[in-house]
Amino acid sequence: MSLLADALVATGPIAEHRTAMARYGWLVGGRWDLDITWFGDDGTRQVAGWMVADWVLDGRAVQDVWHAEGLFHGTTLRVYDPAIDAWHVHWTEPQLGLQLHQLGRADADGIVQDGTLPDGSAIRWSFRDIGPDSFRWRDERSTDGHTWELKQEYLARRG
Repeated sequence: MSLLADALVATGPIAEHRTAMARYGWLVGGRWDLDITWFGDDGTRQVAGWMVADWVLDGRAVQDVWHAEGLFHGTTLRVYDPAIDAWHVHWTEPQLGLQLHQLGRADADGIVQDGTLPDGSAIRWSFRDIGPDSFRWRDERSTDGHTWELKQEYLARRG
C-alpha cells in the first residue's frame, strides 16, 4: 500500500460507536458489481459498474468508490455524527464537477440520504433491500419536495 492508503484505511469501526457504524459498515468488504439503470429525458439506459468500500480515518468513517464505464468515477465519504445520530455524506465526482452533501439516516426500509442539488432541487438517495450479498440503491429528485422522480436505480451484488 501507499503511505496515503496506510494512513487512510482502518482495520474496522471505532469501538465507541460500533453499533452506529454498522449503518454503512455492511458495504465494506470486497467488490460490489452494479447493474445501473438511468431514467433520462432521452430514454432509459442500462450500464454495468462496480463499487468498493472500506473503513477509513481510524474507523470513524466509511469511504467508497463508485464507477460506471464512460459515465462517472466518484467517491463518497460517510462520517458518523453522534451529536445528531446521523451521517454526513459527501459525494465527489470530479469528471462531472459534482460535489454533494447529504444527511444519511436509517428509516423503516433501510437508509435514506437527503440533500440538495446545485440547482436547488431536492435529492434523495436510498439503500433498499439490503442483504448480506445484495442491495438496491435509488436516486430520486424533486423540485417541490413532495413529488419524487426516479432518476437512477442500481442493483448491486457482491462480486
